[in-house]
Amino acid sequence: MRIAVNTRLLLKGKLEGIGWFTYQTLERIVRLHPEHDFIFFFDRPYDPSFVFAKNVTPVVVSPQARHPILFYLWFEWSIPYMLRKYKADLFLSPDGYMSLSTKVPTCLVIHDLAFEHYPDHFVLSHLLYWRHYSPLFARKATQITTVSNFSKNDIVSRYGMDADKITVAHNGAHKEYHPLTWDEREAAKKQYADGKEYFVFAGALHPRKNITGLLNAFIAFKKRQRSNMKLVIVGRMAWKYEEVAEMRATMPFKEDVEWVGYMDVNELSKVIGGAYAMVYASLFEGFGIPILEALKCNVPAIVSNTSSMPEVAGDAGLLVDPTDSQDIANKMELLFKDEVLRKKLIAAAPAQVEKFTWDNCAEKLWESMMKCVGTKK
Repeated sequence: MRIAVNTRLLLKGKLEGIGWFTYQTLERIVRLHPEHDFIFFFDRPYDPSFVFAKNVTPVVVSPQARHPILFYLWFEWSIPYMLRKYKADLFLSPDGYMSLSTKVPTCLVIHDLAFEHYPDHFVLSHLLYWRHYSPLFARKATQITTVSNFSKNDIVSRYGMDADKITVAHNGAHKEYHPLTWDEREAAKKQYADGKEYFVFAGALHPRKNITGLLNAFIAFKKRQRSNMKLVIVGRMAWKYEEVAEMRATMPFKEDVEWVGYMDVNELSKVIGGAYAMVYASLFEGFGIPILEALKCNVPAIVSNTSSMPEVAGDAGLLVDPTDSQDIANKMELLFKDEVLRKKLIAAAPAQVEKFTWDNCAEKLWESMMKCVGTKK
């Protein structure tokens, strides 16, 4: 079988949520199924490390699709042509976009419908595109895969989908994430927080991540405790980050907030592993991979009580109302003062982590792909 894949988000040094999903699942699938040929469609020159095995043929397809007009050209003109050219039996699109112009069976991965819930957080041109096309994509797709039970239920209720058409393939965490030794934690604290204990947040910085809420909570925490605890924020400035940038420059205790930018997995696993706790008070997530990464490092997590995040954190997390900075601060203070509670959350982490692996994710995605062509795995 010839399986074509949209791999435009496999970008060297820039892998984030959907990019990691694409990388981790495809790397496993192509190696586990050497009997099939895979054609990877990139929209720009690709890094050779993304050609995972001999059964992968990489193809650069123009134009570079990073704007709604270019999305349309890439998916409705270039991709159908390439699917015909390479005689594809199946098209896998892991980033929520697909072609309405092809008759090739399509497995579409929809990670979340955040734009439906928080439209003000997105650039208008992209929002209009997603709101128009996403329901059409969902209905056109032969099968849909998503990353949490929450997202499955959201897609079913909002788009009126048949639940049997949707497979849940929970995300996993990279193998680089693991509990650090005492010496490794001390080294991380020294490198990233001047030797102090610290809370950590990791993710691209945009309104849905609620960074201003986190900063306000940290200010409240510092005013109450007057401790030397720091906050380390990992991630690139993505979009609509002006309010965050202004607060960064003017907030109290700004000297206790370390902004370290985007990190590759080797660095990020250290900064997360060295943390006292993860604080992930995002407004909405289809999954929330950084939560799982923290738990895999035996780092407890303070997470939002919304969308998929309670599903990911389980008994290893403390839940907060992300719209209430005082609630976030209260949980930070509780975890800071109650070492027994912190140890209880840490003890619950390994069992929670076992529920979410990239091996299981790849297997579930493959099952969904095979449903598209009526083939048993």
